[in-house]
Amino acid sequence: MASTKRPQAFQTAFGKALRRRRERLEVSQEALAFTSEIHRTYISELERGLKNPSLTTIDRLAAALKTKASTLIADAEAELG
Repeated sequence: MASTKRPQAFQTAFGKALRRRRERLEVSQEALAFTSEIHRTYISELERGLKNPSLTTIDRLAAALKTKASTLIADAEAELG
């Protein structure tokens, strides 16, 4: 049985991984928002672990960051440890 804390932990880990990748590429939230066609405040909420992205959102973010969706997920899994 999966822990009830895992979804929130993964959501937070995804946000950290997203921020890390964005900053590594020296892309602002505004630029990522423009490229991905996702509102900047939503990206901020994702990075802070406040929102849970859909698969479509993950795919759009990955494309804007020139990576694969699976890479963003793997980065989040690595963040969990």
